Amino acid sequence: MSNPRNSNNKQKVVIVPCSGIGKTYGTVSREAAYEVVENVRPGQTHLVALSLLVLGDERSKEAVAQNPAVTIDGCKLACATKMVQESGGTVARDFAVLDVYRKHREYKPKGIAELNEGGIKLASVLAEEVAEVVDDLENNIQSDQDSEGGSNG
Repeated sequence: MSNPRNSNNKQKVVIVPCSGIGKTYGTVSREAAYEVVENVRPGQTHLVALSLLVLGDERSKEAVAQNPAVTIDGCKLACATKMVQESGGTVARDFAVLDVYRKHREYKPKGIAELNEGGIKLASVLAEEVAEVVDDLENNIQSDQDSEGGSNG
């Protein structure tokens, strides 16, 4: 129950976004994570709140320890990445909102409680990049499970 699985009892990719409350890039990070988990790859991903890892929540720590994790950091402090590692998890891929913005300067994010159109588009582009990584991780998980199953037969 504490280990996120999809309907086929396969691992899910854990998404851990920044908690940069009051920061535009933190908001972009969270919006991208919500987009991935709720709309783009809902059956393949599971959201873990950074705040739960900071508080030492056992279910959240177990989720990052037993599943591949993708972090989305809003600034160079990389709190999401550091907390996944400190919680016993392995970061399969880390994203920095600023790096994605540098590639897509046409989407200048503004706003905190509510992002402007540029921020929403930047979050969408970031969500698609995260989804590509989720797909790659899913393929690796499937390959690992296939090879484990094949060696027992």
